[in-house]
Amino acid sequence: MNPLLQRLQPYPFERLRALTTGIQANPHLRPISLGIGEPKHATPALVKDALMSALGGLSNYPATAGEPALREAAAGWVQRRYGVALDPAKQVLPVNGSREALFSLAQALIDSTQAGATVVCPNPFYQIYEGAALLAGAQITFANSDPERNFATDWAQIDAATWARTQLLYTCSPGNPTGAVMPLAEWATLFDLSDRYGFVIASDECYSEIYFGDQAPLGSLEAAQRLGRHDLRRLVAFTSLSKRSNVPGMRSGFVAGDAQLLQQYLLYRTYHGSAMSPTVQKASIAAWNDEAHVRVNRALYKRKFELVTPLLSEVLDVALPDAGFYLWAGVPGGDDVDYTLKLLAQYNVAVLPGSFLARNAHGANPGAGRIRMALVAGVEECLEAAHRIQQFTKEYR
Repeated sequence: MNPLLQRLQPYPFERLRALTTGIQANPHLRPISLGIGEPKHATPALVKDALMSALGGLSNYPATAGEPALREAAAGWVQRRYGVALDPAKQVLPVNGSREALFSLAQALIDSTQAGATVVCPNPFYQIYEGAALLAGAQITFANSDPERNFATDWAQIDAATWARTQLLYTCSPGNPTGAVMPLAEWATLFDLSDRYGFVIASDECYSEIYFGDQAPLGSLEAAQRLGRHDLRRLVAFTSLSKRSNVPGMRSGFVAGDAQLLQQYLLYRTYHGSAMSPTVQKASIAAWNDEAHVRVNRALYKRKFELVTPLLSEVLDVALPDAGFYLWAGVPGGDDVDYTLKLLAQYNVAVLPGSFLARNAHGANPGAGRIRMALVAGVEECLEAAHRIQQFTKEYR
């Protein structure tokens, strides 16, 4: 077996399952899970209809680059959403969900023959970044989030020697689990560092369409254009339908950005065997071309956060995030694991310990003392969970 597999750490949900084995949750309360960020809203009828009408595509091998109509639909969405014009043939590639692409890009990009090859990512973080880096033969360095700055990542923690070894930087905006959105000034800093040291930026933007105000979150492609980087050099943005359109089982998204990078990445993907089913491509075209269902979806999340956040803020250190569908809450006493276990046992509500989503770096685990709650269930279920958490926290010692 590949010895690099031994460098991987258990996935957060595996750790949670092991941790909770043997716990007898309160049998008088129905279980409510806020632990896994799996969308629960209904899949739009237009997507299901398009999927069913395209079943004939199952008899065809798909092209890795995807059908021109899909790339054009993706580019059209980027134009409408961000005001950025892309060449569908050269600057867009369909992928089987952003997770697959976030992992495989590192395998295609990292040159592990270079001493000290490094990947940098925020902390806390989506664990795929770490696994992708380690299996590509790189080392990983973390930049912690700063709770005093709305959980913005403190990139200044990375020294010049580390930046000089860096080949790939992962960003996540809106962030998982913090919900923080990167402003233009932060993008300017990262683009300047990329120009100085030559690393590629992989921008994970799968939560971009779930937000609560009138202003949609800034994306990397838009930031690059506003800063005069019209060639999108050393930038790849990752976008997914899973959260936007409630189709996590379709495994559909796209990457967009630097045409030269995507040309080489396409070569890798032809060997990787990652072409999207023609049937899924047709359904994806329908999803990218429609915004009505996205607005309905966003309104559902907005309603839940408006109801749940004030309740939880009475007993936890929590506030409405910039975007996304997570609440990132500080717990009394600072022991996120103990809080999680007792909440499950006494009130049958599952949450995820924040320390499981981060690593010890720069003298701290920035997830310690916090929990992540995914408000993905229906309004009534999320409200019931909030009332249980409120009562539990008042009793918690």
